[in-house]
Amino acid sequence: MFDLPEEDRSLSPYTGWTRRHWETVADGLLAAVEPYRSADGATIRLPGRASWSNCEGMEGFARTFLIAAFRVAGGGPVELLAPYRSGFVNGPGVWPAVADHFQPMVECASLALGLWLTRRHLWDGLGAGERERLAAYLATVFDHEPADNNWWLFPVTVGGFLASAGLHVDASRAAIARGLARIEPWHAGSGWYSDGPGRAFDHYNGWALHFYPILYGLLSGVPMPVHEERLREFLGSFALTFGGDGRPLYQGRSMTYRFAAAASLMLGGVTGSTPLSPGATRRLASGSLRHALEHGALSDENLLTLGWYGPHEASLQPYSGSASPYWAAKAFAGLLAPADHPLWTAVEEPGPEGLAVLPGPGLLVLNSGGVARLVNHGSQDQPGDPLYDRCAYSSHTGPTAPGEIPDNHFGLVLGDGTVTARGLMEPRGAGSVGKIAWTASSAGGVESVTVLRGRAEVRVHRVAPGSSVRQSGWALPRATAAIDGLSVSLTSADAPPSRLVGLHGYGTASAPETTSGTAFGHPALVPVLDGVTEDGWAVALAVLGEGDGTVPSVEVGEQITLRWPDRTQLTLTAQGPAI
Repeated sequence: MFDLPEEDRSLSPYTGWTRRHWETVADGLLAAVEPYRSADGATIRLPGRASWSNCEGMEGFARTFLIAAFRVAGGGPVELLAPYRSGFVNGPGVWPAVADHFQPMVECASLALGLWLTRRHLWDGLGAGERERLAAYLATVFDHEPADNNWWLFPVTVGGFLASAGLHVDASRAAIARGLARIEPWHAGSGWYSDGPGRAFDHYNGWALHFYPILYGLLSGVPMPVHEERLREFLGSFALTFGGDGRPLYQGRSMTYRFAAAASLMLGGVTGSTPLSPGATRRLASGSLRHALEHGALSDENLLTLGWYGPHEASLQPYSGSASPYWAAKAFAGLLAPADHPLWTAVEEPGPEGLAVLPGPGLLVLNSGGVARLVNHGSQDQPGDPLYDRCAYSSHTGPTAPGEIPDNHFGLVLGDGTVTARGLMEPRGAGSVGKIAWTASSAGGVESVTVLRGRAEVRVHRVAPGSSVRQSGWALPRATAAIDGLSVSLTSADAPPSRLVGLHGYGTASAPETTSGTAFGHPALVPVLDGVTEDGWAVALAVLGEGDGTVPSVEVGEQITLRWPDRTQLTLTAQGPAI
């Protein structure tokens, strides 16, 4: 851990952290990677595993350069750029060639963005021939096909920089227009984008799909009113995905980027495109950074580790290599706000609490009691992927690993004992009825509705009558279980308590152990209900956290009626509330 400044509990009563802490962490991260820089300066190859692309050396250079660039652009010492100068001179002859769907396209965006941020300090000091060679290398991104997702914004960023430098202007402008147009169909409303033509809603919204257009507008001076308004709307619900201490929601791919989750919060604070106060923005961002550093993000050598709470294989993807975690650099965009900016001078305030209903993405986001949770009936990457294909996620728990008992999952139990994956999901909408929120979907012959009242989720599923079914709840690491009939309660010193109660269609309850656990620790217990539903309806109550676990009664017919002890009731079809 770095030698941090003293805490300032007057300015930052929740985290104690100030701008000086962010600067110190940035400087510490840069110092820690310096021993791994190549003699020609063009690569930084950190110890650890290689990704499928084997571009770790370029990745280490580009991503750490972005930390230095935000630091210098925010008034930090220009000397931080000095180790990178020779790398930019030699890099075009060293870095892998850009190709279709190949990692160097990603890193070119970080190179270009950092050069744009620090142009007068670094780019302008290169010789004319050096600039031309470097520009020619960066411009090769225009000749190749990006992956059909947030990658379309990498040529936008390269094009923005090159156009500002008066180089490859026509190709740059074409790439900017093409990339910004490509992401338009992916906007699902409420400021949320799918990361590509499917329905993958995750942190790429904040650290990519909003990040690059907003910075393009900021640095180019081109008005981006639509993107600014979308960022503002997005942050209204996205801010609810951070726990009370600032820890981010654990859901989606690339979670090893950790505190990069704060990037869009910081950009909103820098540009004013946010509904949050400066004090609340800094509280969440500083909390996210501090939480990561205090929970295994750093190795003994102060290098960012591949995982979550320390190394964790299930948090990784085939493209995750030793330098991948340094996309966390994006959180340092907050340093673009000068020291006298309200983002740094306002007194910290608590982050927001409440509920967001997101019909387009098919999500419910609830922040209550310091825990953020997401009820998922709309986000999916690959069927069965634990990072997308679970019914719910939170800031304090993680999904179990592939191949182990899935948490927060409903499936049909087949004759050989296997349980079906969720299958291709078709969202059916989301909404609210009074103080009750709901969202629904269908997948693999199962129609599902989740009803959220307070912190309790009533999970309703309809399948073919006579089906054997299994419902699981919130998994907890290093937990103990108490089973009473069809009620499973888990407690852990490392997480809020978890409870799963069978209300209809289930006959047994258990709490099996998964040896791999979750990103938050191992082993883990998973609450599980099994049964044969004769009428095709299966209903359970799942709770994460203290209280709000009042159990409703269930009346079953062609529709389901839920009645709570306080006389609140709701009637459901398999598609949502009956009108």
